[in-house]
Amino acid sequence: MSETYKMKIAGLERELPLCPINDKLSIAAFIIFGDVELTVAASAELLKKCPEFDFIATPEAKSIPLAYEMSRQSGKPYFVARKKAKLYMRDPASVTEKSITTADEQKLLLDRAEGERMRGKRVLLVDDVISTGESIGAVEKLVDLFDAQVVARAAVLAEGEAADRKDIVFLEKLPVVEK
Repeated sequence: MSETYKMKIAGLERELPLCPINDKLSIAAFIIFGDVELTVAASAELLKKCPEFDFIATPEAKSIPLAYEMSRQSGKPYFVARKKAKLYMRDPASVTEKSITTADEQKLLLDRAEGERMRGKRVLLVDDVISTGESIGAVEKLVDLFDAQVVARAAVLAEGEAADRKDIVFLEKLPVVEK
């Protein structure tokens, strides 16, 4: 079996490293960090598929380049749900989540001032990959605390069964690879 999985994303060919989950399954690791060409292209393609929005919200950390670029291209601000409280956060709102890419439960926090800016507005939730949907779901819970309207959940890739979901916008299916 190959050590990589080749796929086309936003018109660009990429080879993703295969990472074993167990003896029978592997996942192709999609890491957008450092791939500016792909970040720009994927952002443009995702924006074409998304409804109108006022703000972008994303979980820390791998999807930050995507949220930034979608913000730059759309001219709409973005906010990051942080994994740890930062000094600038005077009164952070928080939720707990468990993601396929983290071993333990983790807390996501949003500065209350950022949340208040989103109050009653249309928010686009963005992640690099949606697999179980736990990360994007945690960001949605944070946004819900401020009565914002989630207009779409978007990702570059939908992994495994997530590609069958009707409530997400994505560019390509990322399969789970059986050994």
